[in-house]
Amino acid sequence: MGFTEKLRGKKEFIEEFLKEAIPNTEGPHGKLFESMRYSLDAGGKRLRPILLLEACSIVGGEAAKAIKFACAVEMIHTYSLIHDDLPAMDDDDLRRGKPTNHKVFGEGLAVLAGDGLLNYAFELMIESSLRYPQESYKYILAMNEIAQGAGVFGMIGGQTADLESENKVIESETLEFIHMNKTAQMLIRPMRAGAILGGASQAELDRITEYAENIGLAFQIVDDILDVVGDQSKLGKNVGSDEENQKSTYPSMYGLEESKSMAVGKIENAKNAISHFGENSQFLVELAEYIIDREF
Repeated sequence: MGFTEKLRGKKEFIEEFLKEAIPNTEGPHGKLFESMRYSLDAGGKRLRPILLLEACSIVGGEAAKAIKFACAVEMIHTYSLIHDDLPAMDDDDLRRGKPTNHKVFGEGLAVLAGDGLLNYAFELMIESSLRYPQESYKYILAMNEIAQGAGVFGMIGGQTADLESENKVIESETLEFIHMNKTAQMLIRPMRAGAILGGASQAELDRITEYAENIGLAFQIVDDILDVVGDQSKLGKNVGSDEENQKSTYPSMYGLEESKSMAVGKIENAKNAISHFGENSQFLVELAEYIIDREF
């Protein structure tokens, strides 16, 4: 089976659980759940939950015990996209080829749908912790990783720095801080959480962290590149928004060719880090290569 088929299979596995995750609730708050489902079901690569489950499996853990954490990570990622698209942030009207949440449900409900997904994600993770009380400390450690990745010292902190840097000339260190926190942390922390749930040793956790840090930065560099040269019909979102919002990016700071070279270097570092797991690392090696070659 080729990599594309394996990736599709893992994505479909995640989506089976995501379909059941948001209840079909009616009543006064029924529209909230409709708005949450709208964005959660809009598609996407599902990389973050896939990476969490792969990190769990590669160290010998049971993916079934980590599935709610995987769904939670996708909910957190989706909430961040809903908020990122709002007029107060990037003011985008297209996401994954569909109108953004606030274009369909209004800004107020879009904010609440994002809040709902974030809070419900933690409900799911707490449910897992309670289901396996004999392993509760491990689950709390994994939940802490997700909270840090999504919080003020992770994604939210990076998003803040990104917002504060618009229309400004920034240093390369600030750009790396933005990308490491806004994007990479929500690849790093899910992988660390998955590895912890799987019972990783410290050495295994270090290798997985190194892999995730490198693919996280490479992913954002490629994102920056695609915003310049990408095909809007494949990306499913508007291109050129970084330039329009006068954001500093890798291409604007280093140029396209140097940015591509930097991304390739990160991917090679990632592959070297994960290769220590031997044959079990094959999918993650191929996933790293997919990140550098992707068109959307």
